[in-house]
Amino acid sequence: MTRDAVQRITFLRVRPASAVTEVTSSTRRAEGTTCLELDRPSPESVDACLAGGTLPVSVGDTGTGVIAWVLQPDQALELSGDGIPGWRLSVLHGADRAAVVDSLARTEAAFLRTGRSRVREAADICGLPSLDSSVSVFVDSVGEALAAIGSGATDLLLRDWDSERIGELRDAVDGRLVERVAVPGRVPVDDARASLSSKLFKAYLNLVDGSGHARPRYSWAPGAPIEPPLNPHRISAAWPDALWTSGSAAGLAGASKPVRDVIEASLDGTPPTVDQTALLFSARGADVEAIATAADLLRKDRVGDTVTYVINRNINYTNVCYFRCGFCAFSKGPRSLNLRGDPYLMSIEEVVNRTTEAAARGATEVCLQGGIHPRFTGQFYVDVLSSIKEAVPGMHVHGFTPLEVWQGAETLGMTVRSFLEMLKEAGLGTLPGTAAEILDDRVRKHLCPDKIRTSQWAEVMLIAHDLGLRSTSTIMFGHIDDPMAWANHLEVIREIQRRTGGFTELVPLPFVHMGAPIYLRGRARPGPTWDEVVLVHAVARIALDGLVPNIQASWVKLGLDGAARLLDAGCNDFGGTLMNETISRAAGASHGQEVQAADFEAVVTRKGRIPRRRSTLYELLDGAPQPLWQEGARERGWTLPTVR
Repeated sequence: MTRDAVQRITFLRVRPASAVTEVTSSTRRAEGTTCLELDRPSPESVDACLAGGTLPVSVGDTGTGVIAWVLQPDQALELSGDGIPGWRLSVLHGADRAAVVDSLARTEAAFLRTGRSRVREAADICGLPSLDSSVSVFVDSVGEALAAIGSGATDLLLRDWDSERIGELRDAVDGRLVERVAVPGRVPVDDARASLSSKLFKAYLNLVDGSGHARPRYSWAPGAPIEPPLNPHRISAAWPDALWTSGSAAGLAGASKPVRDVIEASLDGTPPTVDQTALLFSARGADVEAIATAADLLRKDRVGDTVTYVINRNINYTNVCYFRCGFCAFSKGPRSLNLRGDPYLMSIEEVVNRTTEAAARGATEVCLQGGIHPRFTGQFYVDVLSSIKEAVPGMHVHGFTPLEVWQGAETLGMTVRSFLEMLKEAGLGTLPGTAAEILDDRVRKHLCPDKIRTSQWAEVMLIAHDLGLRSTSTIMFGHIDDPMAWANHLEVIREIQRRTGGFTELVPLPFVHMGAPIYLRGRARPGPTWDEVVLVHAVARIALDGLVPNIQASWVKLGLDGAARLLDAGCNDFGGTLMNETISRAAGASHGQEVQAADFEAVVTRKGRIPRRRSTLYELLDGAPQPLWQEGARERGWTLPTVR
């Protein structure tokens, strides 16, 4: 485990318990507790904790079934010898200093639990070279907490603290406070998957965000039929207390020094490194707001106050797919949710009819995406394109993910380049940047194990751009990923864009969990938090500055009001009107069917921005004198926008 670049004080909302029922657990969870500490955890109590939404911890007993243990030094050594990792262990601060040091050194325990009178001694032990344990102590008031922190405590155990008192403590420590669950934050999800039982892993994932810290208590998630936790004065929803919600964001001035250094350099034209990008993605509270402010400044400087949208239609031509992506409810959604309906495959005639209808309603683009039907070959995609262009020659066809391109080329026994040339000749205009999910193979091997890898996705995009076929790019986040995975993903986009200039935009896609198989099997988080949504859009604007000019907010995942709030975090595009998008709906999203251009224009105008209709290639279509994305890029003469 490594320490945060921003030195934070963690806290755990915990209650002691003996025999636990599901009612007890759910009641404590409703009060804010995430962890129940049991002196002799029975299997029944452990199951009751999990059923009620809390995590069981054993104190003084090496029994099994719990997520973590608080033990005497010799007991911790015993469990460590049985293969229990240190992040699941807290060592009790006994009288024998040598025994404590030995246990911490050999178990690599996350915490040394001590009493308030011994915090300084515990801090001296944890400060020894090569030890990375945090001093953990129960405190009952803000004064006791500050005294403990002053003596070296870095982890606070809170009983019966309400959100208002926690808010007072947060402000007293300059916002450095962050809530954890029964184990420390920053535990790699691969480690948690390997060490925890399936029941514990599911309960853990339901309680944590992408950094492994505690999720906020609101019930909103992307796609849910409720509004995001929006505040007109603060873009971060990290805290529920009145001191936070009634306050105002401090902007750049509120940033911690490590974050401020990165965003100030970015504003001066020095892009963040991959590690610095991961640091920004790990931000919390006031740092989130400072990053959003920086992103908004870059947005205004690069593309002004124009907010664009395209009138288009999504045509999802089949929901039958032989790939087994854990996040996808479109082709495998549970029938109990009544979201997917029966398997279908549109005829080419039906695809053409829908295109004709879209043209009659003013659409300039049809977006073609669907499952990979086991009967498909690359010829299907060619035939669809040629049929559309024959019926509606002026329609821009935005279609076929890198996965479809790769599979199409394989089935025809030709190279990716030759197949892309065939698609372009048949009328393909641009490629959607989906099938990217997270461009980090550490995540992909669990999220979509039979899908193309990062290098294959990049290969398709590099060839497409070389052939003059531009594309969007996407990132689908909030499942089993983390800040480093997001940073690695953006680095892939940057590397491709530096070589080709062919991406027109980045579209962050928050994971909609409700119908996703990977979530229903207990192997993913319930989508990103609101602050993570803000960060992915804002950090993308910062990291891609000078490379990808347009950052889109997905009203399909967030609703119009949620997407509009992201206009303050670096976004300048709302995507398309869609007319029948079904993939997000299949995952449980309550948005996604269609909006009217007037809906976009009304919400953008209310934000004080200028709504403009565009083409797929960001040419303004309402009489504007200058396109937002001009023909070509880089060595082909393509240029980035300068519109104000």
